[in-house]
Amino acid sequence: MAKIESSTQVVRQTSKKNSFFAKENWTGWLFASPWIIGLIMFFALPLFSSIYFSFTTYSILQPGEFIGLQNYKDLFHDDLFWKSIYNTIYFAVFFVPLSIIFGVALAMMLNMKVKGMAVYRTIYFLPTLVPHVAMAVLWMWLLNPGFGLINGTLDFFGIQGPNWLGSVTWSKPSLILMSLWGIGQAVIIYLAGLGDIPEEFYEAAEVDGANWIQRTFHITLPLLTPVIFFNLVMGTIGAFQQFTLPYTMTNGQGSPAESLTFYVMYLYDNGFKFFKMGYASAMAWILFVIIMALTAVIFMTSKRWVHYQGE
Repeated sequence: MAKIESSTQVVRQTSKKNSFFAKENWTGWLFASPWIIGLIMFFALPLFSSIYFSFTTYSILQPGEFIGLQNYKDLFHDDLFWKSIYNTIYFAVFFVPLSIIFGVALAMMLNMKVKGMAVYRTIYFLPTLVPHVAMAVLWMWLLNPGFGLINGTLDFFGIQGPNWLGSVTWSKPSLILMSLWGIGQAVIIYLAGLGDIPEEFYEAAEVDGANWIQRTFHITLPLLTPVIFFNLVMGTIGAFQQFTLPYTMTNGQGSPAESLTFYVMYLYDNGFKFFKMGYASAMAWILFVIIMALTAVIFMTSKRWVHYQGE
């Protein structure tokens, strides 16, 4: 009888515990439901709908007809589509490596033990707090060929400054220059990575007679590669989604001579200016495939150059 009563108590306790966890789960689901509903309605549903729309003539105002792969075929015969890809790749090829080089260099300088370093770190981080529209307006004034501060400074030294934003040759380098002005967020991440490198490594290297250059290339950079890897992936994704700066600078025209028409700008124009939402959806999925392919390549090659502590 005692064994039966004890087993009954165990069953009751187990059932109470299960009911408690069931109530707890429902409470958790209830509190998470606004986010889950928002995720489904505003992200998942549009995402999967765009796959279908990319095979139709959907234009927001009309439901459209199913046309199969016609949107994708038309894209490959669209000169502006290829121009936008060229502009975007040009920007990514130059901006991403330069952002890593300047970001690491600035982080190493800001990691030095100098009086007032907190002020310098704040100064370099402040540009990231400026909205991109305001940044574009500011740099349009700085790069103005007539009264801009940059050309005015060059004139002071007897150098004739170029027509930065009005020249096909200088328009994309100008955009790269102003984009590099906002790398403060990446610098903060590099600083965190530098702070994670043990001081013992540098002390041992000094004992062995290693100079600053040797310590940098044999200790700092190898142990910083995980952070460089992260910023490389994020920088590549961000570069292929460049939109606000060129759109604001050119009023959505991509001038001069479409040299600042970036991929996402052309996608936006097709979807919301020309109401060719099916065409824009096809462009979005091509961009998704390009970014996924580049990210996969970066991940596959990372095994050769990314070094983690303890390995």
